[in-house]
Amino acid sequence: MLLAIDIGNTNTVFALYDEDELTESWRCKTESARSADEYAVFLNQLFDLSSTNWTDIQDIIVSSVVPDVTFHIEKFCRKYLDCAPLFVDANCTNLIIDLDMPGEIGADRIVNAVAVTAHYQTPAIVIDFGTATTFDVIDTGGIYRGGVIAPGVRLSLEALSRRAAKLPLIGIQKPSRLIGKNTTDAMQSGMYWGYIGLIEGIIEKIEQEMGQDAFVIATGGLAPLYAQSTDVIHAVDEHLILKGLLQIYKDNKNT
Repeated sequence: MLLAIDIGNTNTVFALYDEDELTESWRCKTESARSADEYAVFLNQLFDLSSTNWTDIQDIIVSSVVPDVTFHIEKFCRKYLDCAPLFVDANCTNLIIDLDMPGEIGADRIVNAVAVTAHYQTPAIVIDFGTATTFDVIDTGGIYRGGVIAPGVRLSLEALSRRAAKLPLIGIQKPSRLIGKNTTDAMQSGMYWGYIGLIEGIIEKIEQEMGQDAFVIATGGLAPLYAQSTDVIHAVDEHLILKGLLQIYKDNKNT
């Protein structure tokens, strides 16, 4: 079995693949101080609830944007799973990265680009609702052209609540109307419709610069919430990065 690990700034996802089938997945908060031994305790608890044993894991692939966690995850994999993981970077895929400095691109953006090229269509734009809201542009033939990075929805909300004494920390949801009649409703409207405006505006500008329309796919926990209110998002795939990890693993295994 393959253990795919996606280490994001906010959450870390562990997923098990049996051939091409995603059999189980778990999520935990990303904590830079969590040691390899603590990961072992955490994974032990998960496997106690599943039908899979650690000994069934034969290969591991990791996408990480948090170097401190990368160190502990690698130590955990080697110590407890007796396996050297494949870490995603610009050199482990056939993706052509058309950037000034290709080595700067985050592993998560590489994986999303590989996934959309393998499973959907190009040209494409991937919107990832993570700690940051990112827009990645993949041209025909699987060429990564670059993208846009904006503050994430939850990050923006937390910053607003911290810096404005009278503004509470609220949940993120689609408001019943645009014009809020109280502080909470007004904030929810801003966080929801403000980001709808950001999404539609950026997609329009990207397509103008590309000179063509693109297939737009959204991923991340908030993707379904925002996709319901705009026609510019053509598909939602909450497992896009896991599909990309599996594809990169298969490509490397076959070379």
